[in-house]
Amino acid sequence: MIVATLADTSLYEILHPRFKQAFDYLKQHDLSDAPVGKIVLDGENLFISVAEMEGKEMQAARTETHQKYIDIQMPLSAPETIGWIAETECSHVSQAYDTTKDIAFFEDRPTTYVTLKPGQYAIFFPQDGHAPGITKGTLKKLIVKVRVEL
Repeated sequence: MIVATLADTSLYEILHPRFKQAFDYLKQHDLSDAPVGKIVLDGENLFISVAEMEGKEMQAARTETHQKYIDIQMPLSAPETIGWIAETECSHVSQAYDTTKDIAFFEDRPTTYVTLKPGQYAIFFPQDGHAPGITKGTLKKLIVKVRVEL
């Protein structure tokens, strides 16, 4: 997991060839008023999901992992707390990996929590279990999906 601000994207663009395109788009577009839905940047290789959801209590947030995509998650409307746990520490599967949805859920609780403010983001790689959506009230956020495979 990496936590940073949009001012720091140049430090992380080298980690994946599609990161620069994603970060450039985020810096050039104010997505706080974007409608809920999908913004396609490079087909299924790189896209943004703009989502609006009711916040969850810490205990209600489910730990999830992905295999095909890296997540770049950024709150737009309010601070969001996200839990983190190494995938290697996730041993209690609550929902097996779904290849179509690229997601698995675990009963294991995060070992670390970080609170992001609008303008800050967290990058979750396939080895990063994460439990997003912890906040009060309604949360608007974006999730950039970056295909791992080149």
